Parts: sequence; C-alpha cells; structure tokens
Amino acid sequence: MKIAVLSRNSQLYSTRRLVQAIQEANHEALVIDHSACDLVIEQKGPHIIYKGEKLNGIDAIIPRIGASVTFYGTAVVRQFELMGVFSVVASQAIVRSRDKLRSLQILSREGLGMPKTAFTNFSKGGEKQIVEMVGGAPLIIKLLEGTQGLGVVLAETRKAGQSVIEAFHGLKARIIVQEFIKEAKGADIRAFVVNNKVVGAMKRQGAEGEFRSNLHRGGKAEVIKLSRAEKSAALNAAKALGLSVAGVDLLQSDRGPLILEVNSSPGLEGIEKATGLDIAGNIVSFIESGVQKKQVRRKSDS
Repeated sequence: MKIAVLSRNSQLYSTRRLVQAIQEANHEALVIDHSACDLVIEQKGPHIIYKGEKLNGIDAIIPRIGASVTFYGTAVVRQFELMGVFSVVASQAIVRSRDKLRSLQILSREGLGMPKTAFTNFSKGGEKQIVEMVGGAPLIIKLLEGTQGLGVVLAETRKAGQSVIEAFHGLKARIIVQEFIKEAKGADIRAFVVNNKVVGAMKRQGAEGEFRSNLHRGGKAEVIKLSRAEKSAALNAAKALGLSVAGVDLLQSDRGPLILEVNSSPGLEGIEKATGLDIAGNIVSFIESGVQKKQVRRKSDS
C-alpha cells in the first residue's frame, strides 16, 4: 500500500515515527504538506495537485492537521475521502473535535463526565454571574482556540476570575469557563485510542507551581494503568466525536473520570516514550484492516 502522512513538517517526531512504522510494515510511505495541496473539484474525478503533479495511487492517509490550518487541512482530507482514499480520522470528526465548545456539547449529550463549563456571549456585567455558574473560585478560563496549554488561565479568586473574563471580553476573544478540579493536583491522564481500543495511557504531572500538565509546558509523564471507568470514558468520548484515532485527556476527580479534551491529532512522542509502546505501529495495523474492509465493500457493491 501507499500511505501518506499529511504533515507540514517531516522532521516532527510523530511524522518520523509514522513513516518508520509504515515502512516496517512493508508499505510505501509518503509525507505530504497539506497546506501545499491544490484541490480540483469537478463533476467527475475530483483530484489533488501537489507540487505541480496529480496525486495518484494513494491507499490511505494519516492526517496530522495543526490547529492553525484546520479549515484548509480538513478540506484536503475531505478531498481525499471524495477520491475514495481511506482516512485514519474522518474530516468531519476533525472539525468536530477542534471546536472545543461543540465537542463539549456532544460529550454532554452522551452523558459523559466533564468539569462544569460555562460559555457566554460577552454579556456586559455578567462576569460575576459566570464565575458563580462554575462554582466560584478557583476556576479555569480557556481560549476556545488555544492549544498545548496556551490560552489557559487559573484564576485563584472570584475577583481575579472576573477581571480575566472582562479582559478577554474586551478583546472579543471567545472563551469557556470551567470549574477547577482541586483533587486532580495538577495532573491529568492521556489515553490514546486507536480503532475503539485504548492502546496506551500515561499520567502527566505539571511542573512545580504549574497547574497545566502539558509536556510542552515542562510536565512529566509516566505510564498508568487505567481503571475500568477511565477506559470506558476514553472510548466513549472518542466514539461520540467519531474519532478512530484520538488522544483523550481525563482528570481524576471525586466523582469519577472527567473529560477535559479530545484531540484528533495527538502527538506520539510523549505517549511512546512514557509507555515504551509502538503506538505508530497500532495506527498502521488499523489502516491495514480499514483498507481491507473498504476493498471488500467495494467488491460487494460492484
């Protein structure tokens, strides 16, 4: 098979590991910068031009779409889907997961646990009210477009919370406000889901004095064995958003596991180094079974 990794940087750990896993499984690997793809949309034979040439013969793609290029990146994934190419993650699922508010609404509809969250449309003087909606201080304020812990603020007091919300509102920045889960103690869990299975999990602990556990912010990771409830929460979250490959971030709380976020392009470096597991290989195995099923369906339909 010819498998393409959609990535803007071939030197990233995740991209290199996926290419390695593809080659180790005796398939042809190709790295395509999705931002450099031109889409030709017509009645018959929609196709993609990359570096002046028409892309042909690709059996599957692994989208590694950065948050800053979600719109164009998902358009490229959608074009591959129109061409009958198997995608590890569906274009619509990427769009769903990237909208933090929408994804939380979907998870809420499915009855999954999450920190109490509030969203407002810049109502004047409503800062105090929204702080109380999530149980008062301390509280978390997040930019809807933030990634890797950027745009996340911990407000220790009600007054501080109101001031931060007012400041964001003044900038017309879209935010959500969430309750602070004290018992999590600055740690969270990343569960890596592939094809409705948890193939690896790690616990991330924030650096001293840091409430964010992101490894990009200096956090440390260690392997963890998930409880039945944590595993179920991760699988149900990925399924609710339609993600076959996902990184599900959970908090341990007194009322059970709470879902923080579901990532459609989770990094491989932290999880593979913490667990020693071949996560990239699991993704390639999923592609092999997925392409095979697609081919069987085509034969049965013809």
